[in-house]
Amino acid sequence: MALDQFLTALGSMLEEARACLATVDNAESLEQLRVKYTGAKSGALKTVQKMLGSIDVKDKPAAGMRFNEVRDGIEEALGQAALRLGQAAHRPGGGSGPQSLGPVFDPTLPGLRPRIGTIHPITQTLEHLKEIMGRLGFNVTEGPEIEDQWHNFVALNIPEDHPARDPLDNFYLATAKAVSAESVTGDPPAPRLLRSQTSTVQIRVMETEPLPLRIISLGRVYRPDAPDATHFPMFHQMEGLWVDRNVTMTQLKSVLRLFATSYLGGDVSIRFRPSFFPFTEPSVEVDYWWNGQWIEFGGAGMVDPNVFQSVGIDPEIWSGFAFGLGVERLCMRRFGITDIRDLYRSDVRFLRQFAT
Repeated sequence: MALDQFLTALGSMLEEARACLATVDNAESLEQLRVKYTGAKSGALKTVQKMLGSIDVKDKPAAGMRFNEVRDGIEEALGQAALRLGQAAHRPGGGSGPQSLGPVFDPTLPGLRPRIGTIHPITQTLEHLKEIMGRLGFNVTEGPEIEDQWHNFVALNIPEDHPARDPLDNFYLATAKAVSAESVTGDPPAPRLLRSQTSTVQIRVMETEPLPLRIISLGRVYRPDAPDATHFPMFHQMEGLWVDRNVTMTQLKSVLRLFATSYLGGDVSIRFRPSFFPFTEPSVEVDYWWNGQWIEFGGAGMVDPNVFQSVGIDPEIWSGFAFGLGVERLCMRRFGITDIRDLYRSDVRFLRQFAT
């Protein structure tokens, strides 16, 4: 087939289609014209497309380009006709077009408000704690949740016979890497575990960062506690560490009081009780008064010299304090939540109350 004949056929079809679509007055006729020109089996465009095979090879690029232009022109005319009929049908006295053409946007109808998610109260609490401690000069650091015994126990001055290292009080893991090492060397793999405290981060930071230090670390920790209103096997802690020359217990108590009043309010009552932790000396428990009772929200103390020595810091030159606070208990106090398990039930009716 000659190129000029093919182009003439395309031009005639486009003019005819535009003329018909410009005067179509109902949805049924529009559908018939759509099938006539763009039908997948017997439409006019399909018929003309088959003629492309008889065009000379050198003329096929020009023929194909013109065919695409005509096809786009017909589809544009179809769209304009559909839009015109839809608008007419929605005016008073309009025809039956909408039933065939589908709904048309009506700005006068009330909208459908999308359901937007909210930030979990624990996440809100973590961000708030970062903001408060940032104002006190502490930088945020992170550490792994799967730890070795050196960072979780040994470097923190926790002896091998200490109850905190009991397998019943930790989530010990058998990793594929450790099992592979045992198969090669014959030695039992070094046990790894889900960290039981964020104090592991202070060891990693003191091993790698120059002094002085003022850091916090917030994240998940794991202990096999039976769930009740105040305990859960997975919870969050905020670890704080300040190492410098001549750091004292007075600074520790001042930082914790400033933090408590900033987060819990100026009327909060807190107390410090003498306690014992292997990694601090002296050590204190920190409580706040809520709901008619004292609630423990963390432990603190001056960094034990043995901890400094384990990471190569001279305790005769440097001193520091560390503290670990329970994020869930702070969150519960601020939002008036009385059962920690409610935070992890994923009940959107409960969580939606704390939308920011």
